[in-house]
Amino acid sequence: MTLLPTKFGIYGGQFVPETLMPALIELEREFVSAHNDPAFNAEFDKLMASFVGRPTPLTYAKRLSEKLGGAQIYLKREDLAHTGAHKINNALGQALLVKRMGKRRIVAETGAGQHGVASATVAALLGLECVVYMGVVDIARQEPNVFRMKLLGAEVRPVTSGTQTLKDAINEAIRDWVTNVGDTHYLLGSALGPHPYPTIVREFQSMIGREAREQMLRDVGRLPDTVIACVGGGSNAIGVFSGFVNDEGVELIGVEAGGSGIASGKHAARFGDPSKGRVGVIHGTRTYVLQDEDGQIAETHSISAGLDYAAVGPEHAMLCDNERAFYTSATDAEALNAFQVLCHTEGIIPALESSHAVAEVIKRAPTMRKDQVILVNLSGRGDKDLNTVIKEIGELETRDLETRD
Repeated sequence: MTLLPTKFGIYGGQFVPETLMPALIELEREFVSAHNDPAFNAEFDKLMASFVGRPTPLTYAKRLSEKLGGAQIYLKREDLAHTGAHKINNALGQALLVKRMGKRRIVAETGAGQHGVASATVAALLGLECVVYMGVVDIARQEPNVFRMKLLGAEVRPVTSGTQTLKDAINEAIRDWVTNVGDTHYLLGSALGPHPYPTIVREFQSMIGREAREQMLRDVGRLPDTVIACVGGGSNAIGVFSGFVNDEGVELIGVEAGGSGIASGKHAARFGDPSKGRVGVIHGTRTYVLQDEDGQIAETHSISAGLDYAAVGPEHAMLCDNERAFYTSATDAEALNAFQVLCHTEGIIPALESSHAVAEVIKRAPTMRKDQVILVNLSGRGDKDLNTVIKEIGELETRDLETRD
């Protein structure tokens, strides 16, 4: 018997080998049982407060608001959660389910490294074996997070197939899961994959939206006019959107990776490129997928490893079709500029993923009135991205010097 809705409109579903169906059925059953179990919820809430550090604060970005000269800007500070991003919320929730199911091993995928670090962290906390799959391209640009995962006791397995990024890491994690499904749980990090993962991830991330809504009403005295979040697979965005989706007066904006620009073809804008972004099936779910003319998964590009993915979560696809949420993109250059602007104005070093959301704020806030309010989900901190930023800024400075010469 179905316990949770299996689809979001025409999106979602379960496109997986038969060998995985018992594991998905068990996961759905245990999640519903845990969701209704006061003891499970009490343990989860206690760890969220004592281990993760929730609730994360709401910060008024006074100097950024003054610099842009329009709307008042507030930041939901997921960068201050333990491990430095929102990923810990879902990782801890799923890890508690693993213990409940009596399994001893988790496999995970990671692009930016934050979900890998979160998975390694909760595995260490709960005494689970952890294997993290990561593309070698992402390993090179996220070296600090790779070291953190290893310090926490996880095995990091490099992925050399395909584009050697997040898509291929997911492929390898699923292969491992299929092979070891009896004692292994796939701790999927974003709001995608086969049912019930999109719903489970949204529910574990929905605390972002609940907290933000309560904090806005308490501290600001009103709901925001606009909520902005970056969108890769879409977990941080669906988490914050969930707190406002029923408030028709609140505009929801997701920001995809524009890479080198839509026209260049080097991007990860599933909604932003109608020539490539079409409905398809990937990693067990039906959603918007970047595809070439033959229907093969298209290569993607982003300065941010966490947004460098060819598909988007199925709930985002439904929200886009229903025009309840709107999706735009920011280029690598815009994200890099936003990264530096937030550093200079607020003393906050954001993740490059989050910088895409800040880039949209920089575009949008000056067009709004000063009595209007933007809430941006700052999904993670930027320590992990410093090597990439140093390299990119150095190349920009070199090009500027060559141009002057």
